[in-house]
Parts: sequence; structure tokens; C-alpha cells
Amino acid sequence: MVFNYLKIAYRNLLRRKGFSAINIAGLSIGIASCILLFVVITYELSFDKFQKNYSRIVRVVTKEKAVEENYTTGVPFPAVETFRMNFPDATTAGLYARNGSQVTVVGEDSSNTRTVKKFIEDHGVFFAEPEVFNIFTVKFLSGSGGKLSEPNQVIISKSLAEKYFGRWEDAVGQFIRLDLNILLSVAGVIEDAPSNSDFPFKLLASFKTLKQHGANYGYNTYWGSNNSDMQVYMLLPGSASASVVETKINSLTKEFYRQVNDKNTRTHVVQPLSDIHFDTRYGNFNNRMVSRPTIWTLMLVGLMIIVMACINFINLSTAQSVSRSKEVGLRKVLGGNRAQLIAQFFSETAIVVGISVALGLALAFLVSPQLDDFVPVGKDVNILNLPTILFLLITALVVVLVSGFYPAMILSGFRPALALKNKINSASIGNISLRRGLVVLQFALSQLLIIGTIVAISQMNYIRRADLGLKKDAVLVLTHSSDSASISRMPAFKNELLSIKGIEAVSFSSDVPSSDNNWSTNFAFNGGEDEKFGLFMKVADQDYFDAYGITIIAGRALSKSDTSREFVVNETLVKKLGLKDPADIIGKNIRIGSNAWLPVVGVAKDFKTNSLREDIKPLAIFSSSNYYSSAGIRLSGDNFSGVVASVQKTWDKYFPEYVSNSRFMDEAIAEFYTQEEQLSRLYKIFAVLAIIISCLGLYGLVSFMAAQRTKEVGIRKVLGASTASIVFLFSKEFMLLIFVAFLIASPLAVIFMNNWLSNFTFRVDIGPGVFLLAIVSTLAIAWITVGFKAFRAARVNPTKSLKSE
Repeated sequence: MVFNYLKIAYRNLLRRKGFSAINIAGLSIGIASCILLFVVITYELSFDKFQKNYSRIVRVVTKEKAVEENYTTGVPFPAVETFRMNFPDATTAGLYARNGSQVTVVGEDSSNTRTVKKFIEDHGVFFAEPEVFNIFTVKFLSGSGGKLSEPNQVIISKSLAEKYFGRWEDAVGQFIRLDLNILLSVAGVIEDAPSNSDFPFKLLASFKTLKQHGANYGYNTYWGSNNSDMQVYMLLPGSASASVVETKINSLTKEFYRQVNDKNTRTHVVQPLSDIHFDTRYGNFNNRMVSRPTIWTLMLVGLMIIVMACINFINLSTAQSVSRSKEVGLRKVLGGNRAQLIAQFFSETAIVVGISVALGLALAFLVSPQLDDFVPVGKDVNILNLPTILFLLITALVVVLVSGFYPAMILSGFRPALALKNKINSASIGNISLRRGLVVLQFALSQLLIIGTIVAISQMNYIRRADLGLKKDAVLVLTHSSDSASISRMPAFKNELLSIKGIEAVSFSSDVPSSDNNWSTNFAFNGGEDEKFGLFMKVADQDYFDAYGITIIAGRALSKSDTSREFVVNETLVKKLGLKDPADIIGKNIRIGSNAWLPVVGVAKDFKTNSLREDIKPLAIFSSSNYYSSAGIRLSGDNFSGVVASVQKTWDKYFPEYVSNSRFMDEAIAEFYTQEEQLSRLYKIFAVLAIIISCLGLYGLVSFMAAQRTKEVGIRKVLGASTASIVFLFSKEFMLLIFVAFLIASPLAVIFMNNWLSNFTFRVDIGPGVFLLAIVSTLAIAWITVGFKAFRAARVNPTKSLKSE
């Protein structure tokens, strides 16, 4: 019996090749989309779940509330030992990130010739305590983590060991230099961290080494200072409550903070490992996060796509029902019951879905290598794994039930007498309002995606064109060491750079104006007590403002000096201090931490200190050559490649022992929004797919109406109706349905996209132009779809139309 059902189903599909192809195309696209979204979502949700202590690992982060809340991953350096002493049942470890460090490897080649290899490690470089390996799951290939309890020891990853020494087996016992001034002995080799880890451990030097060389790396024992690169992790005992630990930590640290600032507003939050990848308020060592609302949005997009594909199938199946009425009548007359007919129609649905699943899976395979361009899941993403196969089977079953139920109920319910006399009409074939409702739902979902995509594109365009308060273009940024030997060569290096044609300005500083670095401390103003909020700092020379195009609106820029003598502050600090005119702060004194009081000599116009997701921080800029680790070089003209080559040549002349590490500032700023750019491209694709699937469904309903109104069209033609009037007859109803869908989708889109835009402090407004573009584009595409089918129906010879019934 089952074989007979399948054989007849197969014949019916071949008999109606056009409708079958449209059904299969819509479902294939929907299923392929769902597979790819499932791969993305499961990848994001898998981050760090390989950690054996996943549920017990926490990070202690910092929240500071004054006028508004500021969040940072960092804690003061002395907090590590304080937490360890007061939580003896927990395992505590400090990690201090030092990305961008240079590693120098001295060795011999096969002919015993001395070789020097130099590398810049952009990420994965840390000073770490040995307890790190008791908290995180790390596989040692050789050596042990206990050696990090000694100074001048380092653990490196397998990939680094092979890069430095050829074979990882030869690494232990070898020596490397970190930033030229620290000699480290390789004490162990670990397996590379998987791609779904927020802890890309590549090089871990002992924390005692940091303490020995603290002056070069910003290490201090001051509770008032905070650096986002200094992070603390704890492995809580099984019975411990994170909220209880958080309360105790804040009770402990309160007194330390009061000693440096009795108006302290800094508190700590105990953040579970399960939140680190998803809490966008804080960063992580992988510099990659995705919010949980984004995960839910991707799930919703997948659901919307597959629902629209199912609606397609229902509409197209009901459109064919008129032509199958005699078949149903004959089956019933010959003894077939309704259950058998339902089984027959479900078998047809199952074949269509089965073919669609196979094609969808093949399509997903073809597209998966490009998936990493939209969402970084890795080039070697595996589609055929157990979770994906189970998801595919469940999806196929649900699609068969959802898509097949309504058409099976309708077709199996035909009365034999009416069916054999070909008296089945639109009133007999289910509920027209339901089918129209399905079209409304389809286009509401597609317009929701279209509006969301337009808003996302508008926000990304705004980001690209936003006034950052500085000139980000044509600035080449070189990162360099801040050791004493390098500092002594900087003036001559700067003078030679300025002699190169095409270079307008050069500035040394601790950091570029807009970055993800947050260095803050307590401070006092004009002889008073410490303020309630923290002061963020950047260290720069006198040419900082010219090099980066920062405007001084009161007073003057910094004067030439190698040590701290004066401050330039930003407008935000002036406002937070309650001053109305920027000129009012000129001549007033500021004390940062426990240092000397220094005068304010200038006020800079506000520039974006971080990404557009964050507020502008209250900022003080001062000079101190010991902190200079980057050089900003403003270029002019159009021969950038030639100028960059000259810069490289000059660098090699003055710093031959260092690797040149440079990039343009606008490229670095663009990386702030990599995830948003990728998701924006992803939304574009799914919006296009939604329109395609919706138009297929619309085509199905037009086909249904054309089949039902064949005689009416013939009569109208005989009575003199023009082709245009008949096209309008079919089109006007669908234009109304699409407008109703627009009214439903618009408020939902506003809610969803305002929620997404809330991640940005600086954002676009959702204006009427967004909705106008969405409805006009949807109507145009739908009219073309409807008009094509309606035009063909209107062009049929009336004599044939009138004979059809």
C-alpha cells in the first residue's frame, strides 16, 4: 500500500512539473537557510563548553557608576592576591594580556649558522599565574604548568612552537625573548585552543616575570588604577554561590577603594563563564562576542524562512486542488476512504520535502565554505554532524506535518458527486480568508526582514560616515616598544620621518584616540577630594592633536616634554565637573591617583574615545615618554604606498631589532564593527530569500484565483474588458494584502530594531524613509509577480476560457 502511495505521488509530481519545481525550490531554500543558521547558532552557543569546569568558572569584572555606568573587564593588580587570600576554597588566577608583543627567537640552521627570527604576536600573549591551568582545561603536550611559578618561564602553544622551532617536540628548554628585554625559557607546549574558545592561549609567561619588569608593562600595586587587560578568574567550589562571592568581594574591596577615594563608586561583578561570550558590555580575550538577543534574532529568522516556505507549499497545493477534484471523486466512488486519501496526499508532501531536504543539504554544503565571510565559524565548518542531522530530521518531519496537513484535509474532503461533475469551486476549497491570511503572514515576515535590513545598513553607513571628532583617514599607526633604548631613538626617528615628502605630522603616544583600551584611575580637581567618577587617560606628545586632527577649543595643546607637567582634557570631563564654559577649567589643577597636582592648559573638542557603542569617557591627556608605544603618522598626497615604503625603510634604520607592526587607523576602527558588518550582510541575504519565497507563495495564490475565475475572465473579455483592467482585477486584492502585512510588520520592526540599536550610544533614527522604501520595494516586486501571472490569464482566448467549464 505504501509503495502504491509513493508511486502515484511520484506520477502526480511529474504530471505537474512546474508546481512541483516551485514547491521544491521554496522548501530547498528554506531548509538550506535553516541548516546554515543552525550551524551558526550552535557554534556560538558552544563557546568554552569544552571546559571541564564550565559551570564553576567565573571572571571578576568592574562596574563604575557615577553619572552613567562604565564597564570594564579589568581589576587592579593587587586584587588577585587579595581574592586568593580571602577565598582559600576557590582557585584564583590572574591573566594580563600583552597582545602585539614581539617575540625574538635566536637559533641555528642546519649549517650551524646563527639565525634570528622575529615575530609580532597580535593576540594570545599573556602573563599568567600557574593556577590558570587548574581553572581552564588545557592539554599539555610536554612540560607542565607548574613552572609558571618561577620567573622567566613561558608556556607556548603547539602552533607557536612549530613556527619558532620547526618541531614542537624540540621546544622545551629553548629560549625566546619577549619585547627584546625579557629572556624566557620554554617550560612546556600546550595544544592549540579550539576556535570556539574565548581564551586563545598562545604564549603564557610567568606572572613573576611581569613583577620583575613591571615598569615596562604598567604593573603597579595601586588600588586606584584599573587596566582592562588585567583580568582575574576564579574556580569556585561546587557549593559556592556566585552572588555570595560577589557580595564578599565588594565588601573586601570597599575599604581598599576608600583609602584612595572616599567617594568611590567602583564595584565588582562576578561573571559566570557562560556569560563571557554573550555579555557585550565587557570584552573578552578573543575580541569577539555575540549578544543573546542576536542569537534569538537568528533563530527567529530561521523560523520565519521555514514558515514562509511551508506557506508556499500550502498555497501552491490548494491552487492545484481544482484540477484534482475528479481524481478525488473517482477514488471515493471506487471505495477509497478519507484516511487513504490523506495518506496519499501526505506521501506526496513527504516526497517533495525529501527531495527538498536533499537539495537543501547540498546547497548548504556548497555555501558553507563562504559562511565564514559572514559569521566567523571557521573555514572547516562541519555540516554533517550528529546535532545537524537530528535537526534536519526533526525539521523535515515538522515541515511534512505543517505543509501537508491543510491540503490533505481539504482535498480529501471533496464530495464525490460535486467532484465528478467538476462543480468544485472556490467556496468548496477550504477557507479563502485563511489563504489570504497566509499571504499576509508571509509578507509581514518578509517586510520585517526588509525593514530590519534597511535599518542595519543605515546604521553601518552611519558608523562609516560618523564624525568621530578626529581625522581617522590617512593615519598610519606603528606600534613599538617603550623600553629605554627605543625611547632614546624616537626623536631622531621622528625628525627623519618628518623630512619624508608626504608626511604631515608624527606623534608618539600610549594609544590612538579611538580604541578598545580603557585605562582609568581616581582623580581630584582643583584642590578638592577625589571625584565620584574615574578619569580615563591617554599619554601623548605635543603633536598628538595635529597628527589625529583633534581640535583644541580652549587654551592650548601640550607643550614639548618627556615627563608629566600639564593636562589637556576633553569637553566631557568639563561637563562632568559642572563647568559651563571650557575656558573655566584652564589653569585649574588635577591630581591623578596619588601623583602631584598639575595644571590644565587646554580643552579638546570631544572625540570618540571608544566605539560608537559606548559613551565618550572623561579624559585627560598628558606627556610621559616612558608610556609611548605607538606612533601616529599623518600622510598626505596620493602616493601612500611609496610613503609607507619610506616609513618602513626609516623604521629598519632606527629599530633594526624590531619587527615593524603597522596599520591604518581607519582599518582598526572598522574592526570595532566586524560582527555588525557580518550580520548586516547576513540579513541582506535572508531578506532577499524572504522576498523570493514570498513571491513564490504569491504566485501560487494568483494561480489559484486564475484557475477559479477562468470563466469570469472569459466573460469579461467578451464584454470588452481590456487586458490592463483584468491585470488590475487580480492585482488590487494582493496590493491590499501586502499593505495590511506592512501595517503588521512595521511596529514589530520598530520594536526589534530599536532593541538592536540600543547597543549603540550613537545611532540612527528609524525615520519614515525606511518604511517608505520597504513598502515601495515590496509592492513593486509583488506587482511584477502578480502582473506576470495575471497578464497570462488575461491573454487567454475567451472561447477557450468559456469552454473550460
